[in-house]
Amino acid sequence: MQFAGFTLRNNLIVAPMAGVTDRPFRQLCKKMGAGLAVSEMVTSNSLLYGSEKTQRRANHDGEVEPISVQIAGADPAMMAEAARHNAERGAQIIDINMGCPAKKVCNVMAGSALMQDEPLVARILEAVVEAVPSTPVTLKFRTGWNRANKNAPLIARIAEESGIRAIAIHGRTRADQYTGEAEYDTIAHVKSRVKIPVIANGDIATPQKARQVLDHTGADGVMIGRAAQGRPWIFREIEHFLATGEELPPPLVGEIHQVCREHLDDLYAFYGEDKGVKIARKHISWYTKGLVGSAAFRHAMNQIPDIPAQLAAVDEFFGKLAETDARLRYEAELPQELAA
Repeated sequence: MQFAGFTLRNNLIVAPMAGVTDRPFRQLCKKMGAGLAVSEMVTSNSLLYGSEKTQRRANHDGEVEPISVQIAGADPAMMAEAARHNAERGAQIIDINMGCPAKKVCNVMAGSALMQDEPLVARILEAVVEAVPSTPVTLKFRTGWNRANKNAPLIARIAEESGIRAIAIHGRTRADQYTGEAEYDTIAHVKSRVKIPVIANGDIATPQKARQVLDHTGADGVMIGRAAQGRPWIFREIEHFLATGEELPPPLVGEIHQVCREHLDDLYAFYGEDKGVKIARKHISWYTKGLVGSAAFRHAMNQIPDIPAQLAAVDEFFGKLAETDARLRYEAELPQELAA
């Protein structure tokens, strides 16, 4: 796929998710078939550039290109500076967050709250594009602020006129948060009105749904968020299905164990033991969701304080399942907690 000046492996993109799409997760998803992975949102507040969290989020050492960094804020000048700052530190694509529905973000008029102020949207987009003329800028937003104000078509037109190279649209309004079902008619309408690439996002959890959304919207690609948590192989499943019309079999427990262990090793190396163990807990929970005995295992996992004990517990859990050569079984309901 041709996207913002880059040739991607395919049209499958990892959605930016706060607390999830760190460098280890992005690398894993790319390895498992994603064409592009967008970073967690990075603040546009220059006072926080030196913080441990911001520096870690801007760490792209060894990351498979292209490197897409999402920035968030509500001030055009600060957003422009954030774009320059991240481009100088390795970002090859700057993505602007106008999709996050979290209260702490919207309360400072950032994220999806910006969709209420279309003139401000234009000023931010123009400032960022002008600030990094040699770096493509993309935009992620929602269908609108609420269902009575679905202004995604207007935001898309502003984006195109401002020099934005591609847009991703989540099929919900800010007011919807992550409740109900995503709708794709608005995305289809936007696609019919702009010439830049349009990426569809929201509730795409199976290869069949990816095909359905692409056909319904005419979108150039799909963006996967919650469905990739604990299931990074969803990208190879979708890639295979779109290419052949055939479903890949679910991975064996032995492979899930291996993927989980490699992911944990990367997390420990990236965050250090104390923080790494804590962050690993949610990923272990996602990897084991829907497997026999996983509820009790997850409860016990939250009490384990160090790396050796955590790894031993993971090995024991998957070892017991592997004895039956069981295949991974999923629960129908996806995790609900995430940011845009």
